[in-house]
Amino acid sequence: MHAPQLNALGAPVRAAHGQIPADIACAADYERHAIHHIEAHAWRHIQGGADQNLTLTHNRQAWDGLRLLPQPIADLRHAHTRTTLLGHDLASPLLLAPVAYQCLAHPEGELATVRAATALQTGMLVSTLSSYTLEDIAQAGQAAAAEMGQGAPRWFQLYLQPDRAHSLQLIRRAEAAGYTAIVWTVDASIKRSGFALPYGVEAANLRDMPHTTYTSALQGPMLFGTPLMQQALSWDDLRWLRARTQLPLIVKGILSPAQARQAVAYGADALVVSNHGGRVLDGVVSPVEVLPAIAAAVGAGTPLLVDSGVRYGTDVVKALALGAHAVLIGRPQMHALATAGLLGVAHLLHLLRAELELAMAHLGCARVADITPDILWQR
Repeated sequence: MHAPQLNALGAPVRAAHGQIPADIACAADYERHAIHHIEAHAWRHIQGGADQNLTLTHNRQAWDGLRLLPQPIADLRHAHTRTTLLGHDLASPLLLAPVAYQCLAHPEGELATVRAATALQTGMLVSTLSSYTLEDIAQAGQAAAAEMGQGAPRWFQLYLQPDRAHSLQLIRRAEAAGYTAIVWTVDASIKRSGFALPYGVEAANLRDMPHTTYTSALQGPMLFGTPLMQQALSWDDLRWLRARTQLPLIVKGILSPAQARQAVAYGADALVVSNHGGRVLDGVVSPVEVLPAIAAAVGAGTPLLVDSGVRYGTDVVKALALGAHAVLIGRPQMHALATAGLLGVAHLLHLLRAELELAMAHLGCARVADITPDILWQR
């Protein structure tokens, strides 16, 4: 007889609820529930940041430090949150970020998430490190779209593999499966991770590909001069990617205005301003702090998305006011998935959109295009 899995509170892990808990009123409530439903080591992996968690903490502080200026006298009779991004019509400027190994939160993992995203007409970015294959996730989304009579875009997030032939294989698989953009993540090719996947959870897309690992010894190189440094990215990688696909190419993990401008020059169609949720390097600037400078650097023609700490509908209007075209939701989707599966993720997206609508109403914004810097209080 196997001992029960324990959560971070030292109690047995609970199965996901078959319905949405009655006390869920915002995204933070899902986090409070999720700790009961996820095994302790997996919970620390999902929740953790780099080193002292300074970046992780600062991300939230940066959002909270922005103040809104209500303008409640407005014509809202035809108000809506719809927007267009890279040729796709979206119900709102909310998308699901590429979160790895979603079976850590729920047995149905990304399959449940993509069905929820489809139901709420929300774009989903599927991770290279998904626990179901990108083909299985696409098929689940297509089946849900056929059943519901509505769809939502799916983009494939790419971690470049040590062998470019394997990276190209992933791109071709994504194209064949109907993904409509490639999202190249650049800020996590070199990072520390001591998390060992539990039995039954794997990087399904990389099942037949070799994995590069390196452990430093007391003698010899620590990082520089090791095989791990061969994974460091270069602008030549972006040139190579641009030449290999006709799909829109999005670069994720940009914080420098100068690098944002260079990425666009080398062929990026859009950027995700991100510090990887504070998971890679500590003491890093928050994406929302550099967003205006990046918007100025690349100009209005380049769509900008932002993530890292987005938790409320008011965060969405703050991001759009500073130059973003949409936001990505990361950890909260894992919290909702662990708590109530498909229903939880769908409800999370519904809550965030309802908060966005309420914020827009108070700010006098009938459409996403009405959200300008004027809705922020400038000290």
